[in-house]
Amino acid sequence: MAKVKASSSTSDKPKRRASFNAESEEQQMISLAMNLVKQRLIDGTASAQETTHFLKLAGAKHQYELEKIREENKLLRAKSEAIETGKESKEMYEAALKAMRNYAGYGEPEEYDEDEDY
Repeated sequence: MAKVKASSSTSDKPKRRASFNAESEEQQMISLAMNLVKQRLIDGTASAQETTHFLKLAGAKHQYELEKIREENKLLRAKSEAIETGKESKEMYEAALKAMRNYAGYGEPEEYDEDEDY
């Protein structure tokens, strides 16, 4: 038969600060749930699903999946950086070509329209 912990009064529990936003509230709830399951594992009252969940987290397959996700994130960041670098390079090439055209006397067409008034 499962062990049942005697309920304690609410004054024994530490008071928690109110959450500032939804994300911190979610983190607080996750922390509470993890603490509850941890205590149930210690007491021997955890369900089979709770026990299996943490056994899976400890397995090699889960570690490989985490590593794969990390590497995929690195790849996505590298691709994003390459795109940004490509945009910057394009802008630099355009500026360099414009400067060379101006130096060679082949400036922008609108520049010559202003000179025709002389």
